[in-house]
Amino acid sequence: MSRIQSTFARLAAEGRKALIPYVTAGDPYADVTVELMLAMAGAGADVIELGVPFSDPMADGPVIQKASERALAKGITLTHVLDIVRDFRRQDDVTPVVLMGYANPIERFGPDRFVAEARVAGVDGVLVVDYPPEECETFAAALKAQGLDPIFLLAPTSTDARVARIGALASGYVYYVSLKGVTGAGHLDTAAVADAMPRLRAHVKVPLGVGFGIRDGATAAAVARCSDAVVIGSALVQLIESQTRDNVAIQAAAFIRDIRAALDA
Repeated sequence: MSRIQSTFARLAAEGRKALIPYVTAGDPYADVTVELMLAMAGAGADVIELGVPFSDPMADGPVIQKASERALAKGITLTHVLDIVRDFRRQDDVTPVVLMGYANPIERFGPDRFVAEARVAGVDGVLVVDYPPEECETFAAALKAQGLDPIFLLAPTSTDARVARIGALASGYVYYVSLKGVTGAGHLDTAAVADAMPRLRAHVKVPLGVGFGIRDGATAAAVARCSDAVVIGSALVQLIESQTRDNVAIQAAAFIRDIRAALDA
């Protein structure tokens, strides 16, 4: 059982929902990410999604696009991201880490080399936004062979056939994009999310996390009523982007504690 699977099993036994924050590796300061991850884990994050900076992040809104640009300007590469995970693992061997990004850096790195080095570094899952399930069965199998979970996206526009195909491939959890748009959009319809869950659960047997548009404790709690996890990225990235180096982890931890309290209430 992977770290992700054991985490969700523990939370289910406790009657609690997973909190999954997203941050971009190397942002807002190149040397702050490990400290930031440790602070979030200590404040109640159950899984951490770590963004791999990319120049053309098609699914991301302006907040995360700018975070990628800042990280790339600091020279952050996929190799640096794996080093960050390795450093994090020296201090936290429990909290799952999911790398979230795009195909280009992995293709340039080499998919087989990436899978092998991700396992050694301590990565637990990989979400590649532009690897559709029809084209990444081999990659998903390679991840599973190394004990890593391939994480996939579903959207309100996903057909039953697409949902079923992802349900057959995915492990760890599936990330449901709550709206037709990009990260950071402000028009989350929690009723529509709740209405979508039965159709998804008919095909997807791993936990379902919901993201895009979750900005505070109230929306997180509303989404958690019908899902297994909430993913929150843009609001957190926006919070920390203007902080001084010494305040980044402090402010992120306070934000995570507030969301955790809302979920547990």
